[in-house]
Amino acid sequence: MRDELKARYGDERLPRYTSYPSSPHFSGAIDSTTYAAWLRALPADATASLYLHVPFCRSMCWYCGCHTHITQHDGPIDDYLATLRHEIELVARQIGDRPPVRHIHFGGGTPTIMAAEAFRDLLAFLRDRFPLAPDAEIAVEIDPRTLAPAMMQALGAAGVTRASLGVQSFDPVVQEAIRRRQDYALTEAAVRGLRAAGIRGINLDLIYGLPHQSVVSCIETVRRCLALRPDRLAVFGYAHVPSFKKHQRRIDEATLPDGAARREQADAIAETLMRAGYRRIGLDHYARPDDPMAVAHGKGELRRNFQGYTTDTSDALIGFGASAIGRLPQGYVQNEPVLRAYVERVGRGELATLKGYALTPDDRLRAALIERIMCDFAVDVGAISRAHGHDPDALLASLPRLRLLEDHGLVRLEGSRVSIPKEAGSFVRNVAALFDTHLGTSAAMHSRAA
Repeated sequence: MRDELKARYGDERLPRYTSYPSSPHFSGAIDSTTYAAWLRALPADATASLYLHVPFCRSMCWYCGCHTHITQHDGPIDDYLATLRHEIELVARQIGDRPPVRHIHFGGGTPTIMAAEAFRDLLAFLRDRFPLAPDAEIAVEIDPRTLAPAMMQALGAAGVTRASLGVQSFDPVVQEAIRRRQDYALTEAAVRGLRAAGIRGINLDLIYGLPHQSVVSCIETVRRCLALRPDRLAVFGYAHVPSFKKHQRRIDEATLPDGAARREQADAIAETLMRAGYRRIGLDHYARPDDPMAVAHGKGELRRNFQGYTTDTSDALIGFGASAIGRLPQGYVQNEPVLRAYVERVGRGELATLKGYALTPDDRLRAALIERIMCDFAVDVGAISRAHGHDPDALLASLPRLRLLEDHGLVRLEGSRVSIPKEAGSFVRNVAALFDTHLGTSAAMHSRAA
């Protein structure tokens, strides 16, 4: 691809397509009453996964785009966990035959900010309300800077199978610019302690496009990560949206790399990881060849949900906590994001649902097309269209940008099969957007495509 085309498409603001439609299109028309009805209608043979959001950290990293609150005290966390248990109980009461759970994901914030005993109690509470499959994956996001030895032991004893550790960058200049000081020795000790506690899967999260970051510092960070032998790495581009995240205004925009430099950093990271034997998985993940995610990718069974790429094939994703998003067969729901309002709603005995989206037949078709593009970098439009009772020729004819993207080298069209050439893989979101009829005016709320 020519440099001017890379710049043009890389600067487009697009969803990450962890759902379709994306969350800016959720509305208050879907409320707690709707959610309760959807929960009661879950099929008897359904399977489920659970997401629990813990919106607390000890300090604010300036790059952060998460829903989180800063506290130096444990009281607010303990109060929140009591509310979380209440919400779990309220949701469980709505479900007749509670589905077996295959995946549990603790996200944040920093889930391991809670006391070790509190984590054990919370997981035991979940096990009492939902049947957990014997081979269920239990994953936890971790900030190594606040990970205590007692929590490592608690995670292992509770049956956690995967830990995702935030690294972002080991470059001290970058760390200072984003107010996240985390040296290699601390991260190494966390990985070693988690493995000693019996946690088999170790994921590391990196970010490119940060202030003062360079290709050299990105490669050095990857080199140090490889010494820790992670099973997976997630590599995200920094999304600078100071209009939505006010703390990002503390970052000096003059120190941020431009679009061309961001793409060079992403390419350098990808090349270094693949040279080390990791398989590239979709847009932003890398995994060892024997990792379940790499295996699922090889079989065309990779999925995508609000946590990103996943092996989770459950029929329902049930979200708990402030701002948590869930997906049921009928559509999406999102909890109240304002912490105090969330606590008050649950305290009144109400489901915390604030908004959502009811899927139409056309949404389901396009969601299936987008998921396969995002996961496989290719999609058989004909097969998926016919499976949804739609004419593939009419669908392809309705995509005005398809021929343009083909001319510019972002896609190949062979019959009804759309695929992305290897050299255009970084622009998969641009191709997915071909099928998005909801994009419209929400573009300003999304991150750059590359």
